[in-house]
Amino acid sequence: MEIVLIIAVVIALAVGLALVGLLDRRPAPPKHAYPEVRDADDPEPGGSHAAVLEQDPDTAAAVDQDVDGTPVEEEAAEPQVQLERPEAAGTRLQRLRARLLKSNNVFGKGLLALLSRDTIDEEVWDEVEETLLMADLGTEPTLELVERLRDRVRVEGTQDADQVRAMLREELLTMVDPSMDRRLEASRKGDRPAITMVVGVNGVGKTTTVGKLARVLVAEDRRVVLGAADTFRAAAAEQLATWGARVGVDTVRSEKEGADPASVAFEAVDEGIRQEADVVLVDTAGRLQNKANLMDELGKIKRVIEKRGEVDEVLLVLDATTGQNGLNQAKVFAEVVDVTGIVLTKLDGTAKGGIVVAIQRELGVPVKLVGLGEGPDDLAPFTAEGFVDALLAE
Repeated sequence: MEIVLIIAVVIALAVGLALVGLLDRRPAPPKHAYPEVRDADDPEPGGSHAAVLEQDPDTAAAVDQDVDGTPVEEEAAEPQVQLERPEAAGTRLQRLRARLLKSNNVFGKGLLALLSRDTIDEEVWDEVEETLLMADLGTEPTLELVERLRDRVRVEGTQDADQVRAMLREELLTMVDPSMDRRLEASRKGDRPAITMVVGVNGVGKTTTVGKLARVLVAEDRRVVLGAADTFRAAAAEQLATWGARVGVDTVRSEKEGADPASVAFEAVDEGIRQEADVVLVDTAGRLQNKANLMDELGKIKRVIEKRGEVDEVLLVLDATTGQNGLNQAKVFAEVVDVTGIVLTKLDGTAKGGIVVAIQRELGVPVKLVGLGEGPDDLAPFTAEGFVDALLAE
């Protein structure tokens, strides 16, 4: 009986060993077709907890296939943003002159008609004076121009339309003053960019003007950085960033409404230095509740900027349709900051051409840029000759 039990155990062991051998000869299950992703909580050999993507070299080709073996299409690359190419200055000037002619032809034609009469008496001179005043030329410039025209008509004694036009052109050109330096500071100053502050009250199109000015500079192949230092108007920074993005210009801004504008301006200049930009344009808030607040804010922005570099240009944006009210605004800003140039917007429509002379006389600084429309490239460098010729063209 004991012999029978021993034989049974031996047989059982033999069968068991045979089964184990068969199992060892089965093919190993295939590795998964997708790379192993280590859990973020699993420590790396170096001690980090970053997610790591591991891939078996034998199954690398399988990564681009779905479970059923269907090739997985590669994700389409994001389309590149097509940057706009702004118009060159020459094209702008031709179009702007045409619009100026259309909106101000009453000014030129009225004067030419008066000065071409057979008899020019005191009544005619009164009408000439009234026409000039209505064109926003200002009282002092009007009296000066009428006096000079009187002298020339008395000496030359002509009513020929062409001669009168030539005479009027010469006198108006003298009033607009072609000798004024209307160049923009738009070149690097040693190891830093030129720095321009743009100031003006809300509603004159200041932020839009900064965006359009960036386009003028980009058209001249200048590298530009924008600073959205108008932090008190929620839409200002977004609006400026949109203008910049259209032509590939970076905008430095604060995500926090009401942030310190001087800090944003400082960071914009720093970014301009880092990018080796040609120009940094800083948009500022346009609040004019009282002169003291304005002086404090603009003064602080300028002082903080000048820790990194001198402010080379302060452009004052004025709405040409506001007439004498615009002059009053200009006086306040001129007392607060050292204005170096005027940007005159909305010179089409109801604006009067004489405002150019009045502003320059009042502030002693030149009009450097003019805007004559709502288009992105409806801002152009101002030229005295082009302006006067547009006023007197038929």
